[in-house]
Amino acid sequence: MRWQSQTLDADDGALPGLERAGFVRSVQTPEFEGITFHEVLCKSALNKVPDGGGLPFGWTVNPMRGCSHACRYCFARGSHEYLDLDAGTDFDSQIVVKTNVVPILRKELHKRSWHREPVALGTNTDPYQRAEGRYRLMPGIIGALAESGTGFSILTKGTLMRRDLPLLTQAARQVPVHLAVSIAILDPELHKAVESGTPSPRARLELVRALADAGFAVNVMVAPVIPYLTDSKAHLDELFGEIAAAGAASVTAFPMHLRGSTRGWFIEWLAEAHPSLLRRYRQLYGRGASVTPEYSAWLRGRIEPLLEKHRLNRDLPAQPEVRAAESCTPDPQLALFA
Repeated sequence: MRWQSQTLDADDGALPGLERAGFVRSVQTPEFEGITFHEVLCKSALNKVPDGGGLPFGWTVNPMRGCSHACRYCFARGSHEYLDLDAGTDFDSQIVVKTNVVPILRKELHKRSWHREPVALGTNTDPYQRAEGRYRLMPGIIGALAESGTGFSILTKGTLMRRDLPLLTQAARQVPVHLAVSIAILDPELHKAVESGTPSPRARLELVRALADAGFAVNVMVAPVIPYLTDSKAHLDELFGEIAAAGAASVTAFPMHLRGSTRGWFIEWLAEAHPSLLRRYRQLYGRGASVTPEYSAWLRGRIEPLLEKHRLNRDLPAQPEVRAAESCTPDPQLALFA
């Protein structure tokens, strides 16, 4: 096997940004064709969220950087540029894995200065992306948080969470555990085009069902709503109906942001797949990252009656998933603390 010949001191062309991140080695395996794992040793596992962001959590844990989900709209993409990697193809295929995150996290959680504040996972990139199947970091993270008395939340598009359902159920007996699943698209063709590395929407609906059956009040992130592609009443009504049937407790939905490097990456795809929408997007986003206030108000007016219809507007305790934006990142500034 070609990866077995790789050693910790192999000259594999690691970029300077990875050296700063505690680079150990790069690994490629046949099971993950087209993906390179860059294993690093992190100095810290708990990341403090900057004050003033209005988020209902103060700490995050991000076991990886980059994401093989390859969502065109993910605005965590800019975080890869801090490692001298690009925000496009590199973000999708060059996955940085903090192989020592579990022992470092345990050490930090046992400090006297730790006050057991809620911790969020899935705020930068998905902790249950495919790489988790190889590195199995989440069981140790879940165990460390629960054993320390620290409540936590997870937002994911990865059905691999189902593997850890017994651990999550056990943890929920010890600490508050909030789980959220991201499902923004039902159409199979559009899903393949803009979320090519994610499990199918149907598979994620089955994950919601499994989590709900286990007793969790699951929040589903219908985010981003992609203007002119997923904002029709018919699409949202069908999607909300499927989510309700799967047993979700609530839905959070809002329009797509196009910030930083993500804008160019998404618009490049749009120009190829839907060139007729380019003019409308220029009008809708202008030079900024957000849609116009008029569109936001129009979308709220469309979404709120559908949430009422499907009984998906139940109040839940404040949790990070409810505030999270499209895919994973609740605030682009959090990408700096990955």
